[in-house]
Amino acid sequence: MPITALYILPLALLLITLGFRTIAYRRGHQISLGDGGDKQLLQRMRVHANCAEYAPMGLIALALAESLAAPSLWLHAIGVTLVAGRALHAYGMSQSPQLMPLRVGGMVLTFTAIAAGSFAAAILSVQRLVA
Repeated sequence: MPITALYILPLALLLITLGFRTIAYRRGHQISLGDGGDKQLLQRMRVHANCAEYAPMGLIALALAESLAAPSLWLHAIGVTLVAGRALHAYGMSQSPQLMPLRVGGMVLTFTAIAAGSFAAAILSVQRLVA
């Protein structure tokens, strides 16, 4: 699945970057567990967790669509939409104050990618089952 593999890299780098931001803040403020009541740490934790919660489903949907031979153009559109959505959301949510238009736009793009990949996989799956 070369197309899905192409989009794993930017999402993995985003997830690692967000994780390192959280770890660095924890170390700098000596908070080893939980958020210690620190709102900025909680924000960093949620930005990281949100990426970890949504990116995998997008990649699974993309991989399933690719495994069922979805057109390359569709797959790239889904992949670019997913990466853009996760990056916009992370950036918007990381700012103080949060940039709600970027955060909301990022979620719209993320949900669009997940839905598009899921619909493509379902349609292609049904086509194979009835053929």
